[in-house]
Amino acid sequence: MPRNFAKFHAETASLTRLGREVIELEAAAVSALADRIDANFARACEIVIGCEGRVVVVGMGKSGHIGGKIAATLASTGTPAFFVHPGEASHGDLGMITPVDVVIAISNSGETDEILTILPIIKRMGAKLISMTGGRDSSLARQADVNLDIGVEKEACPLNLAPTASTTATLAMGDALAMALFQSRGFTPEDFARSHPGGRLGRRLLLYVSDIMHTGTSIPLVNEDSSLREALLQMTSKGLGMTGITDTSGRLIGIYTDGDLRRTLNKGVDVYKAGVSDVMTRSPKTTHPDTLAAETVQLMRSLNISGLFVVDNTNHVVGALNMHDLLKAGVV
Repeated sequence: MPRNFAKFHAETASLTRLGREVIELEAAAVSALADRIDANFARACEIVIGCEGRVVVVGMGKSGHIGGKIAATLASTGTPAFFVHPGEASHGDLGMITPVDVVIAISNSGETDEILTILPIIKRMGAKLISMTGGRDSSLARQADVNLDIGVEKEACPLNLAPTASTTATLAMGDALAMALFQSRGFTPEDFARSHPGGRLGRRLLLYVSDIMHTGTSIPLVNEDSSLREALLQMTSKGLGMTGITDTSGRLIGIYTDGDLRRTLNKGVDVYKAGVSDVMTRSPKTTHPDTLAAETVQLMRSLNISGLFVVDNTNHVVGALNMHDLLKAGVV
């Protein structure tokens, strides 16, 4: 075996071993939190549920980065929250905190100077204080209304210095708090979508057929007395791969699609002489403007069709759409 290959193999084995050790250590740190989901955790949830203002998360350094994520998770799952840098708080940003707010202060040591500096003011104004610390007897933990223990036996850092396992544990505790509140409030997928209108879930839950469908002159329609040739011209000009057929009252009675054209040709029908009513599919499946687009996708998939006409309660056509429109809207 070449010497350089042996060296590379040894280095690879060492790096993968170290990587696994970090994952295993952090997993153990998170697993240990399960036994700390106790009365203190329930009390913290009760304090947040009873909050008449907003949740204000504070933390320095790496705890601050984790705090920002916790605040974002809370805000997106039904608990109004934002992050305030404790260093900036003592230079004016403390005015963002009001007596009806709840403050979540994060410090692994529980002795972070920037946080301890603003505690007297927070306590004096009457805001409730939840601490997340690794030191249950720390200054921060003692002054809090309730403390959530996020302590770890050892950081994943080989020198036991860089915040690694402790920040992972803090994030997990924040997620546990947010999800407990999420379920306690009865937060629904629709509520979540309203907080994420630009995301995939938001599009799936907030978009209706009326938001996507083609309307007016963009709808491919012919009457029941039209020739198949006229229907094909309409289908081609509107580009939806189908044509709707209406009766003398304007109600939808049939549909003719690209698939129908292939079947018509296979039967040897003369497309120049046939009437569209002779070859159309009668009583086609339809949808309504106030139907969720996501429900329409499921309907089309279950029927193995690529297009639908949108009708009102009297079966008059008000729109049309195909799978490409749903794909373009981000619903599929």
